[in-house]
Amino acid sequence: MPPNRIVSALAITLLGTTLAAPVSQAAALKDVVLVGNAQSGTVSFLDSTTFANLGYVNVIPDLQERLNAMNPVERAGYETVKAVEGGDRFVDDLALSPDGRKLYVSRGNLDDVAAFDLGSGAELWHTRLEGFHADHAALSPDGTRFVVSATTAGKAQVLDTATGQITGSFQTGTYPHQNDFSADGRYIYNSSIGTVSLPKWMEWAKGDFLLTKVDAATLQVVKTWRFPHGIRPNLVAPDGHTFYAQLSYLNGFVKYDLNSSQIVNTVNMPFSPAGAALKPDDYPKNSAHHGLALSGDGSRLCDVGTIDDYVALVSTSDLSTAATVNYPVGSLPYWGTTSADGRYCFVSLSKRNEVSVVDYATGQEKARVQVGVFPQRERAAKVDPSVLR
Repeated sequence: MPPNRIVSALAITLLGTTLAAPVSQAAALKDVVLVGNAQSGTVSFLDSTTFANLGYVNVIPDLQERLNAMNPVERAGYETVKAVEGGDRFVDDLALSPDGRKLYVSRGNLDDVAAFDLGSGAELWHTRLEGFHADHAALSPDGTRFVVSATTAGKAQVLDTATGQITGSFQTGTYPHQNDFSADGRYIYNSSIGTVSLPKWMEWAKGDFLLTKVDAATLQVVKTWRFPHGIRPNLVAPDGHTFYAQLSYLNGFVKYDLNSSQIVNTVNMPFSPAGAALKPDDYPKNSAHHGLALSGDGSRLCDVGTIDDYVALVSTSDLSTAATVNYPVGSLPYWGTTSADGRYCFVSLSKRNEVSVVDYATGQEKARVQVGVFPQRERAAKVDPSVLR
């Protein structure tokens, strides 16, 4: 891409120990996109309008302390997960509190959740989950609960964000993965991917591929839907019943009706030459496409072609491809999220340590931003400007 389209990432530290000033009631929060840099253990803050890299937070300041505190069983689990993941993955998912001053992170290989005060830079608490891996997470709309998949334990656990205490859990399918609250906060949707370490021919042994709907107040399961393959990145459309999901091994995604419990359409996207040359067991943790987002007006999906090194904008009206942005071979685009204003899809290019910004309306790449090592999960959020330096 032309050099004038590159947004440089300045080496600015976001946290400052002297920035503990009280929050002004009138202060307007700033729209940002959080980027979890899985290998470097940092979170980058990107301006969702200018795309500038505003700085980063180190979310593993206690790494050695955590490793030293592990008993032999926990350390063995840590090393096993590290081997399966292909290296350390210290940031899995992340969220900012509604006041924009606290950061919550599920720290994958460390199998815990940690909270940080952005004004002082202090780690407020960390809590270890069951099993050996802390996965996708979601923050309740009121900011009081953080739901995290304890993948190898086969459940999702709920933490009180004020104290870090685990207040409840609910059962899921095999290897729970993504969590999402409904817009009104009444329900939690959890999807499972099955045992990804098994080869494709053993898919019958990978477990239950379930979408689980849970009452957020009681943590009781309301309904489950069974899928033929592991459920990868997904979203519930604003109508509450249209469900879009990428599935394990599928080079594309499905449109599913939650009311009728049926796949309405299967959208097969084109393979790139590099993607077509791969065997299914070479796909990263069974994923062909891994990253799905919806434009603010609901007219276009952002389908991230992980093995194909592209992102496709797909019309929701007829599921036709409106535009495609291609990346260099081996970029490993691995997640997509929509900016707060609904105009842009932010796509993590994990093996290039970059985030690509794609305009939903024009189908053009607007910027490429340098971030930390192995960016993956991204979340739109609002930050208190007083904590930015």
